[in-house]
Amino acid sequence: MTTQKRSVAVLAAVVVVVWCLSDTGVMGYYLPGVAPVDYVAGEGINVHVTQLTSVRAQLPYTYWSAPFCEPKNLVKQDANLGEILRGARITNSLYNVIVGKDQKCMVLGEGEEIKKVGNGAATSCTREYNPKEVSKFRRFIRDEYRINCELDNMPAAQPMMSGTALVYTIGVPMGTASGNKKDIRKLSTSLNNHFSITVKFHPEAGNTSRITGFEIEPHSIDYDQRHVSDAPDCQYAQGPVLYLTSNTSKRIAWTYSVKWVEDTVEWTDRFDRYFGNIETQIHWFSIVNSLLIVLFLSGMIAMIMIRTLHADILKYTSKDSETDTEETGWKLLHGDVFRAPKNRIVLSVFVGFGSQVFAMAIITLMCGLVGLVSPAKKGSVLSGMIALFVLMGAVAGYNTSRIYKMMKGLFWKQAALMTAFLFPSVIFGVFMFIDFLILGQKSSGAVPFVTFMIIMALWFCVSLPLVFAGSFYGYKKPAITVPVTRINAIPRTVPVQVWYMHPVATVAMGGILPFGAVFIELYFVLTAVWNQQLYYIATFLFIVFLILIVTCAEISVVMCYFQLCSEDYNWWWRSYFTSASSGFYLFLYSIFYYFTKLEISNGVSTMMYFGYTFIFTLMFFVLTGFIGFYSSLMFVRKIYGSVPLS
Repeated sequence: MTTQKRSVAVLAAVVVVVWCLSDTGVMGYYLPGVAPVDYVAGEGINVHVTQLTSVRAQLPYTYWSAPFCEPKNLVKQDANLGEILRGARITNSLYNVIVGKDQKCMVLGEGEEIKKVGNGAATSCTREYNPKEVSKFRRFIRDEYRINCELDNMPAAQPMMSGTALVYTIGVPMGTASGNKKDIRKLSTSLNNHFSITVKFHPEAGNTSRITGFEIEPHSIDYDQRHVSDAPDCQYAQGPVLYLTSNTSKRIAWTYSVKWVEDTVEWTDRFDRYFGNIETQIHWFSIVNSLLIVLFLSGMIAMIMIRTLHADILKYTSKDSETDTEETGWKLLHGDVFRAPKNRIVLSVFVGFGSQVFAMAIITLMCGLVGLVSPAKKGSVLSGMIALFVLMGAVAGYNTSRIYKMMKGLFWKQAALMTAFLFPSVIFGVFMFIDFLILGQKSSGAVPFVTFMIIMALWFCVSLPLVFAGSFYGYKKPAITVPVTRINAIPRTVPVQVWYMHPVATVAMGGILPFGAVFIELYFVLTAVWNQQLYYIATFLFIVFLILIVTCAEISVVMCYFQLCSEDYNWWWRSYFTSASSGFYLFLYSIFYYFTKLEISNGVSTMMYFGYTFIFTLMFFVLTGFIGFYSSLMFVRKIYGSVPLS
């Protein structure tokens, strides 16, 4: 094996090993924390609380940001990088279940060690909440915050009927609010202080069982008004509802009940209930819609290749053409078509960073396709994507140097430095601006200092060296050959173009079809991200991604051919922007989605939405631009290599 092939093999092995060792990897299809746990009857299990989330506010908070009853010994669970960035802070709670044992009415904190609040020893979580604490509850309820907790890595879900279908909503509402939400003083709020917990289990060999479902029905009960706050009876059907009034204290008792139900669903299929909310017919409609676009473009490509382009090549290669005194069409540009574009180093960096995003995306989707990513390990997808993005810095450096050298560039170190810092600096700057705003809201979504240092270390200690290693390796390789060895000393004058061949017009038209191929699936992705839902349909997403690749390649080739036929040889940048402009349409769609589908009422949340959308749009921009550029490059090299050139 040659040294170059060995280096590639080692790099591939490193990628695979790091992926497998991360939270997204597998060990015999089971991960630590994701492998099934067999429970025996009578075994106690603690319900872990993760965070408070809201579709309306979008800012996550820790569970203990609200004045809930807290254990004396609060134990923080380990979290991966993705969970930390999502604002999850996993800890133990005072909710406990006993395997196989129904618990009709449990008073929260009774018989437990509780963190003291005020004077006196507490024997349960029942106590008087002062006006400040009541006000906190009211603000969270006004913003429609939901309590997120988990049991055996199963997120708590609230089952609800949607028409005739049973759907599961992640999290449990903290309460309900009615009235004018802009004036919290006049808002009527009720607090859910009783949880009816249903744990579904599947019996296994050896008198053990595995948890396959975790459902919670919240209820609001004013035990104090019924004069049973010291001995709650959990009779939520009798009422009355526990209302919280502004600027008043309230005595609140917390209770829960547990019911164990045998389930026919296997442990491996236990997350199917959450994905049952997804309408697969719409996904298939999205794929059919995208395939029609691909067929349309493929027809145009076939017409160009088989009829027009084939006829051109036959004309240029025929014996009669040797007697022609004047060249016509795209062959006329052979002395200028490979002239290096303006700002070649910047274009090389754009292409290189696009290859980095492309490699990260394709590996992530393939891992999801073969089942290496589990929804049970929350944050694993984000963690894996960050790890891959850092490792794919070598791919970015390699492609930057290869393109830059083909364009006769000499300053490969400068190109490598720009690859390592240009786009990552923009992304990091936007991220830090958002994080600064989130920090001002005291949200758990703010990045802790240790996590910040880890991100910086990944950038400077891993990604940067890999970019330079890839650049060095790519620049040392022979340059990409082109069929034209001599470039005209004097650039050819480009004739005046018709309006529809103007760069702005062609770029604007070129981005419509790639965006049209993915926008339906994009709706589901945005809904999953901003409505705190699970999205785990790797098959659909992978198919749509393949369609996106084909669409970007075909539209770039078609527009490039039309441009060359118009005797315009400035195809380098335009081939990139033709497909990359789909990112502009994506951003416009995200604005439309914000105003029509979301009800964000917080200014910081709005900035967070558009900030993260900008990052996503930027990565989509360079991804599609990379596909379009390389497709056009291969097309131009192919057609000019197929005809004799003087």
